[in-house]
Amino acid sequence: MPESRIVDLSHPIRAGLVTYPGLPAPTITPHLTRADSRATYAPGTEFAMDIITMIGNTGTYLDSPFHRYADGADLAGLDLASLVGLRAEVFHLDDAWTPEHRGIRPDMLADRDVRGAAVLLHTGWDRLFGTPEYGAGAPFLTGDAAQLLIDAGAALVGIDSLNIDDTHPSTGGARPAHTLLLGAGVHVVEHLTRLGDLPEQGARFTAAPPAVEGFGTFPVRAFAELPG
Repeated sequence: MPESRIVDLSHPIRAGLVTYPGLPAPTITPHLTRADSRATYAPGTEFAMDIITMIGNTGTYLDSPFHRYADGADLAGLDLASLVGLRAEVFHLDDAWTPEHRGIRPDMLADRDVRGAAVLLHTGWDRLFGTPEYGAGAPFLTGDAAQLLIDAGAALVGIDSLNIDDTHPSTGGARPAHTLLLGAGVHVVEHLTRLGDLPEQGARFTAAPPAVEGFGTFPVRAFAELPG
């Protein structure tokens, strides 16, 4: 039986990583060094225990409904069946948007069966991740397109861009894609990468965060499984 192939769709997290301009970068410090642990354990046995301090919006992360809505499901309240092994419908849109027209519109997502699927929006913006250019001019999902995906029964929507919404100051802080998708219980995954390595259909997508109560957003190790 042919073995499946795994494609890692996550950005590595490291100390000092800037994911979203203006948000704090993670810090990593030792709680117990290997040298200090030698006084506790048997000869030749040593351990490292470290502390990471970071905002949930770090690296590749998932937004639960609680991120947007006070009464929405938090990370601990998510059904694993809605996060693991989802049929992936990948939309390769890296040539479909322009700096003048950055919004992903409903017509770009039409004529595909996305019911119960992870809809993955490949814009190519991930090539700028970790650079100053990543923070401005990014493609996004329009509110009308978000509603189309909700009506079509999508389970999750992921994007390899700065945000699933337009964050330009001219929007006045409106976030229609987050509002609609999370209000409908559709998970959002932002800052994906390597979506260009996936076929339009045939992959299985997983992005499961830890079950943290009272928390709305957290990094995931997102990946796709391709048949052998």
